Amino acid sequence: MGKDKALLPFCGFSTLAEFQYRRLKPHFSATYLSAKREKFPFQAPVILDDLREDIFTPVAGLLKIFDELKDDKLFILSVDTPFVGVEEIRRIVQRALDEKFDAVVAKSPGGIHPMCGVYSRSITPFLKEALERESYRLTDILDAANCGFVEFAFDDPFFNINRPAEYESALKKLS
Repeated sequence: MGKDKALLPFCGFSTLAEFQYRRLKPHFSATYLSAKREKFPFQAPVILDDLREDIFTPVAGLLKIFDELKDDKLFILSVDTPFVGVEEIRRIVQRALDEKFDAVVAKSPGGIHPMCGVYSRSITPFLKEALERESYRLTDILDAANCGFVEFAFDDPFFNINRPAEYESALKKLS
């Protein structure tokens, strides 16, 4: 992207992070942001991913989140997937509550979406091992762990903003 995508303006909000935070907050008892540093121009609880300053990976972020919070299960959503709706979240959370998995993540025709799912505390040994091995792919961790999937027929909700053209496309979808 060339810049911090979490800080890009989005849908009338100062940042994409604020858009995600404000739209998800009413649906959860607690909503947090995870980041390497305090950087958001709005008030929200932030869990600082300071386990390893030299790496930028959701693996370290997830470990820090489980360290800070005492919940056994947490819904995780990447800031750059702004079209995941409440219905998709509900289906993922329901599957995670109904069955015992280390993680339950979304799966669509385009593949699995490891940053859209429920992670259980039981996944922390897999995260720690991956961090020690410097193997940061969440898909590898999900392969090793007991992971369930919720299949969706369409890729649209999981549209991911990684490049300037995708950001522009996302903005057009909203207008």
